Amino acid sequence: MTATKATRKPIWQYGDCELNDRDFAMAMVHLYRAEVTRANVWRNRLDTTTNWAVVTVGAALTFVFSSPTNPHFIVLLVLLLVLTFMLIEARRYSYYALWYHRVRLLETGFLSPMIVPPYAPAEHWGEALADTLRHPTFPIPRWRAAANRYRRNYVWLVSLLLISWFLKLSIHPITALRLHQVVDRAAIGAWVPGGWVVGIVAFIYVALLGLIIAMYAIPYQQEGRPRAYFTPLEGEPLKADEAQMAIIVTNRRDEISARLMQELQRGVTAVRGTGMYTGTARDVLFCALSRAQEAQLRTIVTESDPTSFVILTGARDLRGRGFVPTEPPS
Repeated sequence: MTATKATRKPIWQYGDCELNDRDFAMAMVHLYRAEVTRANVWRNRLDTTTNWAVVTVGAALTFVFSSPTNPHFIVLLVLLLVLTFMLIEARRYSYYALWYHRVRLLETGFLSPMIVPPYAPAEHWGEALADTLRHPTFPIPRWRAAANRYRRNYVWLVSLLLISWFLKLSIHPITALRLHQVVDRAAIGAWVPGGWVVGIVAFIYVALLGLIIAMYAIPYQQEGRPRAYFTPLEGEPLKADEAQMAIIVTNRRDEISARLMQELQRGVTAVRGTGMYTGTARDVLFCALSRAQEAQLRTIVTESDPTSFVILTGARDLRGRGFVPTEPPS
């Protein structure tokens, strides 16, 4: 053990084992590599399920249209199989979102502050990471994961199957001249009339479209500070670099605004305010930023105007350029 390492105060101790700051950084690097590997593994599994669905659809359509006597309900069976693949992929996407969430916590809370001195990790990032390690929770509900996969991939496969099914009913065994003929041909044997089959298929398609609409219509609910960056209602994550709103009361508006826009690459809005206690007119700056940029903002404001008044608060619903809804890339 070197003299420098011997004098470094340990930050963790268990029995004869000690962990200093250098060891801590090394442990975080290995954890980051492990989480990236797991995220990549589950990301590749998403492609595998999609490939199964594409191959199945291609083989089924080739068989159905190869002969006028081949039954049309093969397309419906393949439709059910494709939806099963979608549910399997939704489950895999939920796991992928969990590992991706941990990766983003490490990137934005631990690694990104190293790039922008002074090093000051985002508040509560350690608690958030420790909580998701102790109590793994899917950050995306299963229904929203299914909606995501349907919107990204399966809407095209399902639409192709339904169009092909309509064409099959229209041209085989002979071309249908009336719509009611197409509906009658949709019957499955003597047990299920064509009208019932068409109605069930239409209901499934509309329900899937409703799933996509619900994904956009139901926002992520935020009530108070979410535990470990997870909301208490649906378990949805905030962005790992959770959006913050900075309110700065200062007499040096131009200097602080210029530095925030240049160094943080964030927009600033200025309004004129009056201190009701002193009656002094001062400028109030509003700036939306990420958690990882909090320390840099404090440094900029302190250096530019030590007498300024700063409020940092969480932004519940922040939309616009530079802030997008949380969704693991896929």
